[in-house]
Amino acid sequence: MSDTTDSRFDPAQADLRWQQAWDDAGCFHADSDSPKPKSYVLEMFPYPSGHVHMGHVRNYTMGDVLARYKRMRGFEVLHPMGWDAFGMPAENAAMEKNVHPGGWTRDNIAHMKSQLKRIGFALDWSREFATCDPEYYGHEQALFLDLFEAGLVYRKESEVNWDPVDHTVLANEQVIDGKGWRSGAVVEKRKLSQWFLKITQFADELLTGLDTLEDWPEKVRLMQENWIGKSKGLQFAFSLSDGQLVEVYSTRPDTIFGASFVAVAADHPIAQGVAADNPLAAAFIEQCKRGGTTAAELETAEKLGFDTGITAAHPLDPARALPVYIANFVLMDYGTGAVMGVPGHDQRDFEFATKYKLPIIRVVAKSAADADQPFGAAAEAGDGVIVNSGPLDGMDVAAAIAEVIARAESGQWGSGKTVWRLRDWGVSRQRYWGTPIPFIHCAACGVVPVPKDQLPVALPEDVDFSIPGNPLAHHPTWKHTKCPGCGGAANRETDTLDTFVNSSWYFLRFASQPDDQPFDRAEVEKWLPVEQYIGGIEHAILHLLYARFWTRALQHIGKLGFAEPFASLFTQGMVTHETYARRAPDDGRQTFFTPAEVDKRGEAAVLKADGFPVEIGRVIKMSKSKKNVVDPDEIVARYGADAVRWFMLSDSPPERDLPWSEAGIEGCWRFVQRLWRLLGQYDPAATGEDKSVARKTHQTIAACAEDIEALSFNKAVARIYELTAVIEKSVPSASRSEAIRSLLLLVSPMMPHLAEEVWSRTGQGGLIALAPWPHVDSALLVDDEVTIAVQHKGKLRDTLTVAKGMPGAELEALALASEKVQRSLDGAEVRKVIVVPDRLVNIVT
Repeated sequence: MSDTTDSRFDPAQADLRWQQAWDDAGCFHADSDSPKPKSYVLEMFPYPSGHVHMGHVRNYTMGDVLARYKRMRGFEVLHPMGWDAFGMPAENAAMEKNVHPGGWTRDNIAHMKSQLKRIGFALDWSREFATCDPEYYGHEQALFLDLFEAGLVYRKESEVNWDPVDHTVLANEQVIDGKGWRSGAVVEKRKLSQWFLKITQFADELLTGLDTLEDWPEKVRLMQENWIGKSKGLQFAFSLSDGQLVEVYSTRPDTIFGASFVAVAADHPIAQGVAADNPLAAAFIEQCKRGGTTAAELETAEKLGFDTGITAAHPLDPARALPVYIANFVLMDYGTGAVMGVPGHDQRDFEFATKYKLPIIRVVAKSAADADQPFGAAAEAGDGVIVNSGPLDGMDVAAAIAEVIARAESGQWGSGKTVWRLRDWGVSRQRYWGTPIPFIHCAACGVVPVPKDQLPVALPEDVDFSIPGNPLAHHPTWKHTKCPGCGGAANRETDTLDTFVNSSWYFLRFASQPDDQPFDRAEVEKWLPVEQYIGGIEHAILHLLYARFWTRALQHIGKLGFAEPFASLFTQGMVTHETYARRAPDDGRQTFFTPAEVDKRGEAAVLKADGFPVEIGRVIKMSKSKKNVVDPDEIVARYGADAVRWFMLSDSPPERDLPWSEAGIEGCWRFVQRLWRLLGQYDPAATGEDKSVARKTHQTIAACAEDIEALSFNKAVARIYELTAVIEKSVPSASRSEAIRSLLLLVSPMMPHLAEEVWSRTGQGGLIALAPWPHVDSALLVDDEVTIAVQHKGKLRDTLTVAKGMPGAELEALALASEKVQRSLDGAEVRKVIVVPDRLVNIVT
C-alpha cells in the first residue's frame, strides 16, 4: 500500500469484509479452557426495542475497545451479548398492533443484532441468548425454586396499584396523576397475594459489601447506601386519648420536643377503627387508596390528612396533647405505619403542618441565640444545637439522640432500634410476557412448587389480549394442571416474575451454559466476578442492587463462591442533541422535528420541507418524544463504523454527556482519511534513526495503555492525535516506520476496520484483531532531551533542543551563538544572562 493509491478509505467495502473475516476466524470466541488469564468485559445488555440508539453505540464502543485491548495484552476475553427481552413494551405492542409479543421481540432482536454487527463490535455471539428463551427462563425457574427451598422466597398479602379497567397491577411508574397510564382509570389500592424475595436478610451484607467495591463510582455506592437505608433511632409508643397505643419510629428522637402531630396510614388499625364509625374518615381512606404506594411518589404528592379527633400524649411532656391524623403520605408497609410529625425539621411534615395550621416548633438551631429564629418556606433538616427542648437544650444532635433513647429505655416507653429502608423485593407481575412463577395452587395441598423435571413452565403461544387483565389468568387451558403432590386438579400460578429477576443473573449464564443446569459453578468462577461492567447511571440502584443480592443468595445456598458480581463498574454519560420544534399559535404546544428534517444554518435552523424557521432548543438526552435522535444506521452508512466509533471515544470524558454534532462526526471522518494516508506510508525497508520520533512513539504506547485501562478513552484519543502529528512532520526513517506500525496497532481497538485493511495491504500477515499490543522500550520513556526557550527583551527569540541537565555555561554559550538571538541583540552589550536549567535562557541588555 502507498499514499499514492487508494487515497480514500472506503468503509462501505472494508467494514463488512473484515467483519466476515473475524467471524470466519472465530476471533472473539471465549475459550474457558484457555491457559491465558481471564478477562470478562460486559456492558449491560439491551432491551430489544427495535432500534439501536446512540447511547447503545457509545456504551458498547467503550466496552469493545477495552475488550479488544485486553485481547491484545494476552488475556482470554469474554465479551458477550444477549437480550433483556421480557417486559411491558412487548405486551403493549401486542395490544396496540395485534401481534404476538414473541414475534415482535424476535424481529427486534434480529434487526438490532444486525445493527450491532455493522458497527464491528468484538462480541462472542456464540453465547447469545434472550431472556424470553424457555431455555433461559426455565433455568431461572429452577433457581427460584432453589431460593424457595432455602427460605428466601415467600408469598404474602401486599398492597398494590390496581387498574379497575385493565384488571391488572400497575407499577408505580405506570400510575400518572392517580390514573392508569393506559386505561386512564382512577387507580385503586388493593391487597393481593404476592411473591417476594427476602432481600432484607442480606441488608447488612449488601451495605458493608459496598466498602469492598473500590472500583465503583462513589455516587453509585452512596445511592445504594441510601436505598438500603440503615438507620439507628428510637421506637416508642404514644398513649392515645381513647386508651390505645400507637407505635412510631424516629431516626431523629432529638427532635421529639418539636412534635406537633401523629399520623397513621390509611390502613392502620387505628384508621380502620375510626372509619368504622365515621363515613367521612372512610371516604378519606378511599381517596388515599387512589394515591401512590412508594415513598418516592408520596414525596411529590400533596400532603392530605383527616383529623381523627384522637390525641396522643407527649412521652416527655404529658401535658401536651398531639392530634392524631390519618395521612396519605404514611404507608403501612414502611416502618410501623405511623409517624411522629416534626414540621420544623422534616419537609414532608412541614408541608402537612402548614396546610392544617399546626404548630411548627424550632428544636434545632445553629446556636442557642437562634432558638426563636422563624422558619422560611421550608423545614431545616440539618445539625446544630438543641433548643426549646427542656432537658435537651444545649446538646448537639448526637448527644440528644443518645439522651432521649436512654430516657425512653429507663422509663420503659421505648427503646433504641436499628431499622432499614430496604424492603423485601416483590417480584409478582400480573402480566403475560415474563417468566412464569413455577408454583401450583392445590385446594388440598396448598401452594406447591413445580417439580424441576417439569421445567420449564413455558408460556402458551395462543394468548388473547382483547380481554382486560392477565392473559394467563383467563387462558382456557394453560393454568389447569395436576397437583404434583396429590394428583388432583389444580391451577398454575398465573403471575410472572419482575423482569429485574431476568437481569439479576444473566452475567452468570453468559459465562457458563450447560443444558442440565443454570450454570456450572467451576466454569463461572473462571470468569467472574466481571472485571469491568459498563452501563447507565439509571441502573445504579435497582438492577445493581438486585444483581448483588441474587449473587449473594446463590452464594448462600452454595451455588457460588463469591458475593460481588462486578469488580469494577463504570457509568457512562449520555449522548445528547439539541431539539428542533415549532409552537402552535393557539395553545403553544410544541411539534418536534428530527435533525434529519432540519437544515441548520449557523445559529438558526429551518425545516427542509417548507424552508420556514424552527426553534433550536437546549441540548438534552436523545429522546424519541423530543425527536432529537440520530439514526446510527444512517450515520454508519454515510461515514463508516470507524468514524462513528472514534466520535464516541473522543472529546468528552466517557463519564460525561457527549453532545452529538455534525461537525464532530465530519471531523472524525476526516481523521479516518488522514490516518489512512499516513498509515499507508509504512515502509519496512526504511533506514535511519530519529530518536525524538521513537521516544514519542513509546511514550504514547505506554500512556495509551494506561488510559484505556482507566477507561479514559478521550485521553488516549488525544495522544493518538499528538503522535499522528509528530509522524507527519518527521522525515523517512526506520523510527518513522516503527512509529506508523505502532500507531496502527494503537488505533486498532478503536478503528478496527481501517486497521485490518492497512494491516492486510502492508503485508503484516494474519489479522490485526489477533495481533499483540506494541512493545514498550522503557529506556525511551524517559526524556533525555529538553527544549529550552531563549528570550531577549521579554520575547521568545529561539528554542534549543539539548541534552537534559546541560550545564548553565553551555546553555548560555549555545543561546548567544544562535543566529536569531544575534539578530535580536543587534550589537547591544549583554549585561546579564539568566539560566533556568532545562527550561529557559533569558538575555538582558
